Amino acid sequence: MRIGDLMASSGVGFGTSGARGLVSAMTDEVCYSYTLGFVRYLQTFDALAVVGLAGDYRASTPRIIRACAQALHDSGIKPRYFGQIPTPALAAYGQAAKIPSLMITGSHIPEDRNGIKFYLPHGEILKADEEMIRAQEIRLPPQRFDATGALCAPINPMPVLETVALECYVERFLEFFSAQCLAGLRIGIYEHSSVAREVMHRVFGGLGAEVVSLAPAKTFVPVDTEAIRPEDVELARTWCANGQFSALVSTDGDGDRPLLADEAGRWWRGDQVGVLCARALSIDNIVTPVSSSTAVERCGWFRSVRRTRIGSPYVITEMQNLYSQGVQPIMGYEANGGVLLGSSLLENGRALSALPTRDALLPMVALCAQANQRKVPLSTLLSELPARFTASDRIKNYPTDHSRALLDSLQHNHAAVSSLFGDCAGDAVTVDDTDGLRIQFAQDEIIHLRPSGNAPELRIYTEAADPQRAEQLNQAVQARLRAQST
Repeated sequence: MRIGDLMASSGVGFGTSGARGLVSAMTDEVCYSYTLGFVRYLQTFDALAVVGLAGDYRASTPRIIRACAQALHDSGIKPRYFGQIPTPALAAYGQAAKIPSLMITGSHIPEDRNGIKFYLPHGEILKADEEMIRAQEIRLPPQRFDATGALCAPINPMPVLETVALECYVERFLEFFSAQCLAGLRIGIYEHSSVAREVMHRVFGGLGAEVVSLAPAKTFVPVDTEAIRPEDVELARTWCANGQFSALVSTDGDGDRPLLADEAGRWWRGDQVGVLCARALSIDNIVTPVSSSTAVERCGWFRSVRRTRIGSPYVITEMQNLYSQGVQPIMGYEANGGVLLGSSLLENGRALSALPTRDALLPMVALCAQANQRKVPLSTLLSELPARFTASDRIKNYPTDHSRALLDSLQHNHAAVSSLFGDCAGDAVTVDDTDGLRIQFAQDEIIHLRPSGNAPELRIYTEAADPQRAEQLNQAVQARLRAQST
């Protein structure tokens, strides 16, 4: 069986970040097969002895981890299980120990879906690696699965839990940032079902902040940092209503996308977090996807800004290109707020090694530390950005073929764009098809349409000169497209 054929038959395919699909489609057999494909690909380079495993708090994650571990056992490879830890913690340890790894997570998407993120010894897989995994041919052991695709006995026991990856990740921050750099701050940790909740307590508390646990959840909560739920907006305002917090911190499900609110309980957009994090860390070469706001160019703080397609593999590839040219320091960030450190940093004799995968904790710690050092509220940092504001949302249950047809009808037709959105934003000036369609309008506003890589959804990004207008424009675009599809 070829992995590419398995993708087509199972409906579990590569998205912007690993393989994802419905839990019902991610049977033991499918997850076992994906693991074998990854192993076969790795073995084209070198002998393989060990692969790391970790996961998030979804109900389906332990079963999938077991299926992946069984595939490793059956291939003569030792699985090392690092527990329920953030994706960047697994990636950082794998990079330091020079071992490949698998992270079982669906990130921010609903619990009826899950996924597998693949990491090589030097970092996450890129698009060329995906194609090679897709091309691998595998053979399943006879009688390993029943008719439903579930593992049959005998099944190897789960490997013993190791805490070393988690401990190394915590130390990464405690060793780089100045001791007590957060002293005097009171930080609310919105825990929900984030796999980073323990880490956030240990890092923010370890750097001197008073930390308060908020809203831990026993079931999975799909927190999406690019489409913040109205209930989360209200929670933040309520928590901060009496001025009792310096900041609120949280992440998505697997801890690679930050969710940061200032002292007023206003959640910041991810691209605002990214720009400000780069300035806080004195990084002047930036790589970011086309969906991030134009504040990064307009602020004038950076030597170079490179734009890519949406997805960490594209950001990483461009950071690698810059690094190969001798350009440093380099940081990438995405509109979801995840920061990718493309080169190592050295500050006052303290080093922070490069970590070219999304990380939620670094930007939140860096910004809280900078505000505390300057003795200003967190909101002051945000006020120093150019007045460019983004909003993002999605139309759910919007079939991918409908999205493609819509984009095809608009791509080379400014008249069609103006006809569809003219009363929302005026005349179209330019259309960028780097990833989806990003349309610049005459009144300096942007509408960006892009089919989701993980689910049947149409992502809508808008940009304007004030946050209310960006949100209003986003809602108007959604209403127009819903009306068109009926």
